Amino acid sequence: MHNPLLATWNAPYGLPPFAETRPEHFGPAFAAAFAEHHAELDAIAGNPEPATFANTIAAFDRAGWKFVRFGEMFWNLSAAHTSPALEAVERELAPKIAMHQSAVYMHQTLFSRIDTVVNSAEMQLLADEDRRLAERVHLDFVRQGARIAADQRERYAAIVGQLATLCTQFSQNVLKDETDWVLWLEDEASRAGLPADVLNSARAAAAERGRADGCAITLSRSSVVPFLTFSTRRDLRQVAFDAWVSRGAHDGPSDNRQIIVDILKLRQEQAELHGYRTFADFQLVDRMAKTPEAARALMLQAWEPAKATLVREAALLNASRIAHGQTEALEPWDWRFYEEKVRQSHFELDDAVVKPYFELDRMIAAMFGVAGRLFGLSFKEVTQAPGIKLYHPDARLFEVHREGKLKALFISDNFARSSKRGGAWMSSYRVQGRNSVHGEVVPIVGNHNNFAKAPAGQPNLISFDDVRTLFHEFGHGLHGMLSDVRYERLAGTNVYQDYVELPSQLFEHWALQPEVLAEFARRFDTGETIPEALVKRIRAAAKFGNGFESVQYVSSTLTDLAVHSRSNFDGFDVMAFEQEELTRIGMPREAHPMHRFTGFRHLFSDAAYAAGYYVYMWAAVLDNDAFEAFEEAGNAFDAPTAKRLHDYIYSAGSSIESADAYRAFRGRDAKVEAMLRKRGLVETV
Repeated sequence: MHNPLLATWNAPYGLPPFAETRPEHFGPAFAAAFAEHHAELDAIAGNPEPATFANTIAAFDRAGWKFVRFGEMFWNLSAAHTSPALEAVERELAPKIAMHQSAVYMHQTLFSRIDTVVNSAEMQLLADEDRRLAERVHLDFVRQGARIAADQRERYAAIVGQLATLCTQFSQNVLKDETDWVLWLEDEASRAGLPADVLNSARAAAAERGRADGCAITLSRSSVVPFLTFSTRRDLRQVAFDAWVSRGAHDGPSDNRQIIVDILKLRQEQAELHGYRTFADFQLVDRMAKTPEAARALMLQAWEPAKATLVREAALLNASRIAHGQTEALEPWDWRFYEEKVRQSHFELDDAVVKPYFELDRMIAAMFGVAGRLFGLSFKEVTQAPGIKLYHPDARLFEVHREGKLKALFISDNFARSSKRGGAWMSSYRVQGRNSVHGEVVPIVGNHNNFAKAPAGQPNLISFDDVRTLFHEFGHGLHGMLSDVRYERLAGTNVYQDYVELPSQLFEHWALQPEVLAEFARRFDTGETIPEALVKRIRAAAKFGNGFESVQYVSSTLTDLAVHSRSNFDGFDVMAFEQEELTRIGMPREAHPMHRFTGFRHLFSDAAYAAGYYVYMWAAVLDNDAFEAFEEAGNAFDAPTAKRLHDYIYSAGSSIESADAYRAFRGRDAKVEAMLRKRGLVETV
């Protein structure tokens, strides 16, 4: 069988062979890549010359390029455009890939050479980036089992493989629930209150499911949240809400409850093999926070102010509820509905008035424009080049130039579909570096959103929350595209998990800058610039709802830290524990966590955010403090500040210790007060 993955990738720009690749190609490709990678590592380990940085650590960074490229393509497709066939391959390959990675990092002869270099006199003579790579690679080996006792290595490798299988199943179960569940709006009464754009989205979802004349609400966030916001059918809001928060929490093949327990047990065993009391202790050593206690302390600084703010918000919502004749108490499925009513009455802000100024293509141009003014980037869409076919017609490709040079390629994939997992994320199809066997590597970065797609011929109008999401993911994208380091291990987003959200959350601040709105926020039909009065109302309303959002978020961080701080999971009931923890911290009855455990991909689809969901608020301290540097300069596009931002935050990757990089940009450590002020969680004078 001809395998396009194993052939030379001849597509323009070295793009993956999307059009020719079938799910069945990945198994043989990975098998070949595993073998080649092992041979490269054995050659490094067996080098008769004394171990040096160049012949051991730099060589390790360079090895396994096929394995990395195949993996980047495979995992991206599994998230962005899967299929039953690809899901079956994913279930088969996930443990094999994990076992291969485990074998890499438990290669004892190779680790011995790396350990020799790190403890040699050469370390003090290395350039800063070389020394940083040596430290990070050495720690990677340690954290992935290189120092596990010999008689426990087989068990450790088995844990890694089992976790990969379970996490894959967890993720696929959530996607199955999101894909299979549909609320059909069969008559006008069931559609009451829904604006035209929400109905158009519902019709598109129905058409995708084979009912061209129907209206369907799905569990995609871009579908269910607008329904909860606008539907006047309280009974149907409750049905949709219950389905949304119970993904993975019901009997049947997509039940995630026991899977979570099994994951938690294996993670605890993994932590104990490393010598840690709990998985949270193990996980946070390699974070800016360093300990669960430090992460929890930051969350608790925001928890009580968030609850107090929510009480003030709830008073306004209850007044609206009574005015609209609802006698029942405010419930979680009511919150978004009455929040929208308050926005309309208290702030004179209506999505139907706001959305026409935020047409998706213009907002993409806006984020490109901001990147141009801050960092000198220019973007050119690639539409006619022969041989270019991405994985889905909705995905768009852009060349990214800086100072006359091709800096990166950017894939923009914005619309929800049944083959795509929920949420929004940035990914890399190729990571920047200059140590590759192919020389300098131009990165390929993707942004994946789940906006509702308008019917053909109609404009794609998005809410301001969607604009923030667009800018957020593009901030991650810029972190990958602007990367300017030698080693892939240190490139782009390969930084501490509680630092990686700084570039993304920081970039959101430019979405409401007057210069940006004046140029790009124009009515789709008339070209009229968004009125200043409307901008002021958007700004005024931006803090309203922060109590609810902060309670949602912080409650999820606290339950995450709590469950991963346990050491015993015998007879564990994950649902009961979650509820007990929410009660213990005083979760307001009107609110609900951002994520319930059984649908919490951040925690259980892999370990990246496990015991680490707090990172968004940790980064919020950094991003709000960082943007104040521009405010202090008196210009959101201040050139010297933007240059420091580029040099120390967006382009440096992990070549500089994160805390040192932030100090180099800001001149000091970040202060929490800016975050509390800008979220409206403290009174300001």
